[in-house]
Amino acid sequence: MIIKKFVGKTEAEATAQAKKVLGQGAVVMNVRDLKKKGVIGLFAKPQVEITAAVEEIDDSKVSNEKPVQVPFAYRMEQPKTQQKPKAHLDQLIDDNSQIIKEDEESALEKDKGEDNVLEKKIEKSIQTLLEQQLKNSEKTEQVSEEEEKEPDETEKFFELIRDTLEENEVSGKYTRAFLDEMRKVVKPGVTIDFLLSSIYQKLVLKFGETRLIHKEESGPEVVFFVGPTGVGKTTTIAKIASKFCVSDHAKVALLTTDTYRVKAAEQLRTYADILNAPFRIIYEDDDLKAALEEFKNFDYILVDTAGHSPNNDEQIKTQSNFIKLAEEDFSVQVYLVLSVTTKYRDLINIVDKYSRDHSYRLIFTKLDETTALGNMLNLKIYTNADVSYITDGQDVPDDIQEFNAQKIVRSLLDSND
Repeated sequence: MIIKKFVGKTEAEATAQAKKVLGQGAVVMNVRDLKKKGVIGLFAKPQVEITAAVEEIDDSKVSNEKPVQVPFAYRMEQPKTQQKPKAHLDQLIDDNSQIIKEDEESALEKDKGEDNVLEKKIEKSIQTLLEQQLKNSEKTEQVSEEEEKEPDETEKFFELIRDTLEENEVSGKYTRAFLDEMRKVVKPGVTIDFLLSSIYQKLVLKFGETRLIHKEESGPEVVFFVGPTGVGKTTTIAKIASKFCVSDHAKVALLTTDTYRVKAAEQLRTYADILNAPFRIIYEDDDLKAALEEFKNFDYILVDTAGHSPNNDEQIKTQSNFIKLAEEDFSVQVYLVLSVTTKYRDLINIVDKYSRDHSYRLIFTKLDETTALGNMLNLKIYTNADVSYITDGQDVPDDIQEFNAQKIVRSLLDSND
């Protein structure tokens, strides 16, 4: 009697192999499911081993073909994420080496070399897999430990402040830096009221001192208002001029270098007529020199400029030349007028272009068109420029105020929900 074992994916497949090797008279004596040890057992597809026998078979009738088994490489699935201690690595490799050895004993001699190569590849793959799983296990344990740590009340309050500032469109970068700064100076066990007061005061200090247009002791103060199209420069100039003329009884002259938009020049001329203030349109350098000389005994000379894209280098250069010309003989201040409704990314591009030639102070407009004032803090931190005025409507001269840091910070700490 000849007895042999055959392995297949199913009992039928293993039986077919037995009959092919032992002949149609082969009898199945035993059937059992194979269970692989170690890591391979996690990924192997189900296999069936049968024990088959044939009585008094003539050797010449027995095929010399080796048992056809499903190659080991095809019996492996992609590894699933499971954690195995590295301490079992040697045992796992030994177990799987034994499996390969058993497979080799049923193979012909010419296939032993291929099986040896396969064994080495599998052992290397197992080791790499287990090392990766060990690393993943360590990371999982670290995350679990962090999750188990319940933040204290102070940290919860910091998280609330972070969410509120970012909801008001304060840049996440500035918010994180600010809160990290606060964590270093706040002592453990402080009350929430004290913590809120400290945060409030610290944010007010971030804005610094409000600096307004001021009169020089001798000669006029020449003030240029620059900025992109549509931010409300002309209306802002009219509001400031109204305050100087009506409230301060100052002598004010109005100029414009905006020769691109007729409506803008006419709008400023209308305001000048209402205020009984002289008005001039500046086309070139000589026009500016003449106007400055004409009004050198005034208190303020307010200059409107053409609104344009920050990417229009030619217009920025022309505007810069006017400012440099005025600086030769007069005290000059430059005010960059920006809308708080502009995206922060675009604001950065704007201030970078205007910063190339001159320093400036900031005026923020259109506060009535948004509830998120975070861009004011973003630009203050980014440019470190002084903030002077804000506008919150179109009415002249009412809708303009001196910048009040306390009021803005209260708004930033107020949730919009």
